[in-house]
Parts: sequence; C-alpha cells; structure tokens
Amino acid sequence: MLAQNDSKIIDDLLQLIIEGKYKENDRLPSENELAIYYNMPRINVRNALLKLEDMGYIYSKQGKGRFLKPKKHQLELNLTGSKSFTEAMKHAGHDLETQNLGYVKVPYDEKIYSKLQVGQDDEVIKISRLHIVDSQPTALHISYVSKSVFPRIERDGDNIQSMFSYYADQGYTDFSSNKGCVSISFPTSVERALFECAALVPLLVVESDCIEANQNRVLGYTKIIYRSDLFTYVIAED
Repeated sequence: MLAQNDSKIIDDLLQLIIEGKYKENDRLPSENELAIYYNMPRINVRNALLKLEDMGYIYSKQGKGRFLKPKKHQLELNLTGSKSFTEAMKHAGHDLETQNLGYVKVPYDEKIYSKLQVGQDDEVIKISRLHIVDSQPTALHISYVSKSVFPRIERDGDNIQSMFSYYADQGYTDFSSNKGCVSISFPTSVERALFECAALVPLLVVESDCIEANQNRVLGYTKIIYRSDLFTYVIAED
C-alpha cells in the first residue's frame, strides 16, 4: 500500500503530465531530486515512480532516469454498434491479426450455463481468440457455446477466427443480444503477457450473449477484454 507521501508524488506528477508540462520522452526529475523536494527517503520516491511505470505513464532507461511514455495511437471502438470487432477494425483500415488460442471444455458454472440456457448435463466449450491490431495485442475474446447447439464445435474450435462468421457458417445470420455488462479489471499475469502491458493498466470487460433473432435461440455468451488505454470508446449507434 502506498504511503500518503508516495501518493502525493504520484498525484503531482500525474497532474503535470495531464497539464502537458512534460512532453513525450521528456526526462522526469531524478529520485534524488524528488526526495529532496518532498523531503522523504528515496525508497518512497522509487515506489511512487515504479507505480507510475506499472500504470503505463513512464518508462526507465538504465543509468539515465525515467521518461514520459509516448502516447499510443488510440483505436475507435463503437460499443453499441452492429459491426463485430473484426469488421470494425478492418473497415477502419487497420491491420488485424487474430490468434486462435484454442478451446477447452469448461466445468459447470451456473452463470455461464444460465446465459446459454442449457442444463448441467450439457457440454460447454470455451474458445479464446487474441486480436492484434497494427502489431499491438488489443482485445481478448472468450466465447462459450454449447455442444447441444453446435455439435461439431470441438472439431471446429481450433480454427475459429470470428464467432459471428462461425454462426453464419452454421446457418444463423440474424443476431440480437440481451442487455450486456461492462466492468473494469486489472490484468492477471497471463493477461499481462498476452497484452504486453504492466500490472496497473486497466482492462475494460464487456460481457454479452448472442441470440438468433428469428428463433430466439441463444447461440453463445462472450466476454471481451480490451486493453483500455488503446481505445477511444463510442456509444452511438452505427
């Protein structure tokens, strides 16, 4: 836990960054300079600066100090639009690569099974895909589907790039969704490795189901994890 003085350093430096007092790749004051200015031990200053590194604001160079990170180009993402993530990124002209991370059977989970409207005796498969936009890992899509709806899902799971495309290939083309859920989390060690981010870079988590509108049949339930600092979010309809 940060001491009050440590938090003061973070608050002050963040305010200076927001106000534009530091430009991209500008060197920040040294640990010694900050320790003298705030009249506190260097270890307190170092902890504050390490926290700013974990938050993704600054970076360090061995023997040279700490510097303000260049601001990443942010992608526009419409959270309420009708396009899939794949369609939206390609439509915007971005270079998109999707890595299928494989599929696994999941043990009974009341929330997931309820979302899929299946019983405990059904088998549910989790399929994960990592989306890399312009060479930067940006979004992790984790989809759950039941074998009662997609009997061949284990055969097909390793090759799926887009769930919407897969649904269409199986004859479902008219989609709707119930109310979704949006939350914030911080990355686990696995997610930090996938997203190539520090521990305190927040992730935006969007959960929703996909329903075949004509038959009112639940096709799948998906949790999408976005590296939040890479996006500008739009909530207007397409």
